[in-house]
Amino acid sequence: MPGEGLRLVLLGDVMTGRGIDQILPDPVDPEIHEPVMGSALGYVELAEAVNGPIPRNVAWSYVWGDLSAELEHRRPSLRIANLETAVTRSANWLAKGINYRMSPGNLPVLRAIGLDAVTLANNHVLDWGVEGLLDTLGHLRAAGIATAGAGRDLEEARAPAILPVAGGRLLLFAFAHGSAGVPADWAAGPDRPGVARLAELSEATLDELRAAIAAVRRPGDRVVLSLHWGSNWGMEVPAPHRRFAEAAIERAGVDLVFGHSSHHPRPIGIHRGRAILFGAGDVLNDYEGIGGYEEFRPELVLVHLPTLDRASGALLAYEALPFRIRRFRLERASEEEAAWLARRLDRASRPFGAALRLEAGRLLIEATGGR
Repeated sequence: MPGEGLRLVLLGDVMTGRGIDQILPDPVDPEIHEPVMGSALGYVELAEAVNGPIPRNVAWSYVWGDLSAELEHRRPSLRIANLETAVTRSANWLAKGINYRMSPGNLPVLRAIGLDAVTLANNHVLDWGVEGLLDTLGHLRAAGIATAGAGRDLEEARAPAILPVAGGRLLLFAFAHGSAGVPADWAAGPDRPGVARLAELSEATLDELRAAIAAVRRPGDRVVLSLHWGSNWGMEVPAPHRRFAEAAIERAGVDLVFGHSSHHPRPIGIHRGRAILFGAGDVLNDYEGIGGYEEFRPELVLVHLPTLDRASGALLAYEALPFRIRRFRLERASEEEAAWLARRLDRASRPFGAALRLEAGRLLIEATGGR
């Protein structure tokens, strides 16, 4: 008989910098250093031109909108996000085209949705240099939010966030891959701050992952592997990504693969009773008014709620809640929007052993029996 369920909330890329930071109570200086935009306030203006006025000095809960009530109703065990924004006032920006930062004074926006942990192995956490990364680590830990995927040295960057749950612990490992635009020189070293970066998705890398998990794991622990990988757009899943994710489940004891980087949801897989999110998609960003990728409807986002068997780690249930970003706030998706997401992801996910259907405004994900 299945054991008690461990319900997780997984938020893909959370980008609380630039325009979103500017509408919160304590924004940083809006100056940015992008080829086409010199002020973060420009992103607020783009969004307002499309969807109307956005209030300033908003409550911390404003950006989460309708999501807050949904999570209060479901009472998840843990809430985890990929934070793709540095938390710093550093002025030492890197000349990389796009730089995300939010004010440390606006950190309560992350507490407002009850985050227990964030992953930092991504291509924006070092946008404001090592100083910005160290600031980020310090501010998050002072706020009581655990981190994984970045650190003051290689050992800290590769260490999991250890999150207590009834009956054991959840180990959250986080790594970034070059396919998501993570520079090689961002990799943490023995005496160098940085991110936990995978140079390749090879057998050797898998062996290292297996050893890292085995060194920390205790009986009763569950394991989530966060991977920041892949391109920003498109539904394709590279074959090496699929092989690595499935091998991590088969040979490294991973219970769930939490992939992200794409600006929209990518296929979901179920392999040997474990879920694989190849691309969770953005959850919060300041992209309203930016055109060019309308075919992906990037304003539509998903919040993922898989439930794992506490004893075995097997997937017991999986629902995803559809929302729309409007005026920098999460609103419940319309019936048409939710149905579009369900159809698109069902087609894309079936080759990976998962089927999706829309029921009562939520997407239900189930194994097809083929994997």
